[in-house]
This record gives sequence, C-alpha cells and structure tokens, in this order.
Amino acid sequence: MSGEGILQMFGFLLPAVVTGVVAFYFFKLHTKNEDGRRRFLLHKDSQKNTIPVRLQAYERMALFLERIAIPSLVVRVAPKSADKNAYESLLIKSVETEFEHNLSQQIYMTDECWNVIKAAKSATIQMIRKAAMSETDSADKLREDILTETMEKQSPSSTALTYIKREIGYLWQ
Repeated sequence: MSGEGILQMFGFLLPAVVTGVVAFYFFKLHTKNEDGRRRFLLHKDSQKNTIPVRLQAYERMALFLERIAIPSLVVRVAPKSADKNAYESLLIKSVETEFEHNLSQQIYMTDECWNVIKAAKSATIQMIRKAAMSETDSADKLREDILTETMEKQSPSSTALTYIKREIGYLWQ
C-alpha cells in the first residue's frame, strides 16, 4: 500500500471516527439526562409518601410538648399523696414516659429539631426539680410553686413548639 492509499483510507475513516465520537457523546449525554430524570421522579414520589409521615411525627411531638408544658402537666398529673418528693418523682416520670413513647419520631425530624425537643424536656424537668428544692412541705404546695415559677417565664415547650412550626413551614417551600 502506498502512502496515497493510506491517506485515502484515513480520509474515509476520519468522518466515521468523528461521527462515532459525536454519537457516543450524545448517547452519554442522553443517558445522563435520563438518569437525572429518573432520580427526580423517584425523589418526587418518595417525597409524596414521606411528607405525611413526617407531618404526623411533628404532630406527635407537638402533642408531647403540649402535654409536658408545666401548666397542663400539673393539671393532668395530680399528687397521689401529700409527699412532695413523691409528687416530684411522679411529674418527672410522666415527662420521661411521654418522651420514651415518642422516641421513634426522631427519625423523621432534623437533628436540630430533635435537639430542641430534648432540650425542652430537660428544661421542664429542671424547672420541676428547682421548684422541689424550695422549702415547701406538701405536694399541693409544690404544685403551686411549680405553676408560680412558670407563670413568669416562657415555657420551654412553647419555645420548642415555635421551632417545630418553623420547621414545618420549611417543608412547604
């Protein structure tokens, strides 16, 4: 084969190679776009299924926060005896039980929201313990002291509830 024959063969091969490279590029681009479209549709479908579950988790935690808010807690959990230490333990146990009942909801929430809820629970328990350290001698007096203490401050539950409402607002954006 002469140099002219090789040059002629290269002239015939060059358009085929260019066409093959262009076709490969467009095929790869099309495959990438299809993959992106499938991911988008899958994400959209999973969002449709998970949003109701997430909203239900936020609902349950809002109910938890309402139930451990000091005024509703003290009204709902009446002292069983006149012993203030027993009443303190009963209130704390009630908060802990409510929390443990809703522990699984954390998987549907952001870490920040869950940490705010845990902080509200801990702050509520601390408020109960602080009121119990006073010079009160009966469970009924402790109940009054706890209510008086919380009337002057914003409840940890209401702070956490505000955070939950804000986070739910982000779900709709």
